[in-house]
Amino acid sequence: MSVTIPIGGMTCAACVRRVEKAVGKLDGVQAVSVNLATEKATVDYDPQTVRLPQIKQAIEKAGYQALDNQAPDAAAQDRERRRRAIRTLWLKFTVAAVFTLPLLYVAMVPMIGAAIPYPAFLEPMDHPLTHALAEVILVAPVIGVGYRFYTVGFKNLFHLSPSMDSLIAIGTGAAVVYSAVGVGRIAAGQPDAVEQLYFETAGVIISLILLGKSLEAVSKGRTGEAIKRLMRLAPKTAFVILDGQEQELPVADVEVGDLIVVKPGGQVPVDGVVVDGHTAIDESMLTGESIPVEKAPGDPVYAATLSATGSIRCRATKVGSDTALAQIIRLVEEAQGSKAPIAALADRVSGVFVPVVCAVALAAGLAWLIGGESLAFALQVFISVLVIACPCALGLATPTAIMVGTGKGAENGILIKSGEALERACQVTAVVLDKTGTVTEGHPTLTDLTAWGNFTPDQVLHLAASAEAASEHPLGAAIVEAAKAKGLALAAVDGFAAVPGRGIGAQVDGHTVAAGNRAYLDQLGIAVDTAAAGAAAALQQEGKTPMFVAVDGTLAGLVAVADVVKASSASAIGRLQAKGLEVVMLTGDAAATARAIADQVGVDRVVAEVLPADKAAQVADLQRAGGVVAMVGDGINDAPALAQADVGIAIGSGTDVAMESADVVLMRSDLTEVPTAIELSRRTIRNIKQNLFWAFGYNVVGIPVAAGLLHLFGGPLLSPVIAAAAMSLSSVSVLTNALRLKRFRPSA
Repeated sequence: MSVTIPIGGMTCAACVRRVEKAVGKLDGVQAVSVNLATEKATVDYDPQTVRLPQIKQAIEKAGYQALDNQAPDAAAQDRERRRRAIRTLWLKFTVAAVFTLPLLYVAMVPMIGAAIPYPAFLEPMDHPLTHALAEVILVAPVIGVGYRFYTVGFKNLFHLSPSMDSLIAIGTGAAVVYSAVGVGRIAAGQPDAVEQLYFETAGVIISLILLGKSLEAVSKGRTGEAIKRLMRLAPKTAFVILDGQEQELPVADVEVGDLIVVKPGGQVPVDGVVVDGHTAIDESMLTGESIPVEKAPGDPVYAATLSATGSIRCRATKVGSDTALAQIIRLVEEAQGSKAPIAALADRVSGVFVPVVCAVALAAGLAWLIGGESLAFALQVFISVLVIACPCALGLATPTAIMVGTGKGAENGILIKSGEALERACQVTAVVLDKTGTVTEGHPTLTDLTAWGNFTPDQVLHLAASAEAASEHPLGAAIVEAAKAKGLALAAVDGFAAVPGRGIGAQVDGHTVAAGNRAYLDQLGIAVDTAAAGAAAALQQEGKTPMFVAVDGTLAGLVAVADVVKASSASAIGRLQAKGLEVVMLTGDAAATARAIADQVGVDRVVAEVLPADKAAQVADLQRAGGVVAMVGDGINDAPALAQADVGIAIGSGTDVAMESADVVLMRSDLTEVPTAIELSRRTIRNIKQNLFWAFGYNVVGIPVAAGLLHLFGGPLLSPVIAAAAMSLSSVSVLTNALRLKRFRPSA
């Protein structure tokens, strides 16, 4: 069983590791993944061994809040909680800034010189105690609004699991304690101690950290905008026919089987099937396709799509959490809460990061003290090292990019189920395409019609379609559909007879009509001349199925039926090949038919006459040859191959987005989004690598500089204030870089 639990109180990657460790050691917990960006834990567990309250209790004991995930409006509560947190952070920063600015003025102006006006009663040399008490009064509110750094930081420290809050608490606490001792010395009659006050350092650090946290919270909120937009799409009410009367009800009260009215310009409230009326529906929120789709009786409609022109009535088939929109939201949320394998190194580092930083800070301070520097100098080094270290950037590097990337995919009709699938898609070297329903439309269509003698094409089509109307063969159905599309009325049929594998015969409008292959006409003794035979052979070479039509014992025409190539297939395959990917078409069709289709779309490698059960073996052969394989299919007969592939991509599965066999689900029923999905994967993984490089590089460079490396060779000593600003900038820069993915546009 799997459950997602919102968690309050996490601030950095160290918090993530602590929660994972606390929950992971429970008997019955099979896997736990905590996401700092979404502030949620996904736990797989055996409910026979461990219960959900025990998991939540473990989170609470670790020092964090396990929030309610079962309420009907849990998502709304989560959004409101985040909004309140952002408002609170901005309020705290405002209060801190209001007191920190005068604190800086009081502490720094005497050092700058007499050019800036300064109250005489605060002069540190003349009135040291007054000056010191003024700093205490100004720093107290700043420490007050930053109290959480101390309560959480020291609690984590006492639990031997220090976090970013611990670093801030130790650093600023050391400055405050050192300064408080100085105030005591001044009160005891040592006025020179006024030069050893560092209250402004603590105040500025807390203010800058609060500013960074506020910007970070806002940026984290923006990474989840795709989910918020999807949730806002869901209509709140529906017009339902009850007892013959139209009533407006909350969508939550709609049940399967209810008759729903959708008016022009209105939203479809639930998934259903049109029973009356015609309209064009904007399904861009589902598929990313901006062109409205015509709907008539029998056609499916989906919740939150928009009826543009007409009024329809539809029968509800899926409601609540079963609708396509709800499943999309669930899939995207699960993907955004997952981890990519590339994050493993950051996870391992974050587990020991804070204790190592504490040790480095202490060692650096002691080293300078032993080397002859003053206690104030050593304290400055100690604080700078603690404050500049940024475990937040490590924890945010991967999940923020995954959140934005998967959200952007959803906007384009591409549902990526996990961070692992996202990373694997980046590594794909070969794309295997199922032919039927993927490269082609998946159903036979009349492609060619030729008439001979005194017959016109419409006469041949009318007679053939009338005879085929009594047939259940899909090739016959294609001829019937073509006749209906041309507005030809079908005639009544007598004496229908079918010869399996050959053709059909019937009496239509007083004529004896036969339609079938050459062998069938030979059996009936109907002559097929050389020109007609040649035309049929040419159609076969194109991958089409020709059928001769004879009327009253004379050849009247030739029709051809084929599973036609989708309009977008050739361009999509060209885009894949332009990315350096090998494209393979897999089909159960005869080699000649498969080759003809492959030539139309530009595929070089074809594997034909493959049974559905053998498709997975063909994928495995490519993998054994060293390829990273993506399999693209319709997710039904192709399920074994989709599961075997490194990345399974189900195409055109808008009504079944929870398909278990696929890693990626494309909402549109064409190949267009396959290269887009791979391109998005590459861009997202590149963004993650950039974030990790910045996060690691920042800490690798920043910590030695804060420890005094430059000063050792005659350079400057890093101020704790500058260190705090750099730390805040690190987290915000990682988030800002991830948000660049929101500008992703697929290449042509």
